Amino acid sequence: MAEVNHEIDFVEVKSEDILAERTHGWDMFTKATKWGIGAVIVLLLFLYVFWG
Repeated sequence: MAEVNHEIDFVEVKSEDILAERTHGWDMFTKATKWGIGAVIVLLLFLYVFWG
């Protein structure tokens, strides 16, 4: 059988990297939430105008 060589490079994880990743995730979450709320409002207004 052939042998598989695994090489893993470990890099130092800094607190700035963790904070940047979490900040980016929070920004994307709030952006998606705003768009989702806006879409629901538009849908409800559409339903009210045409079937209200």
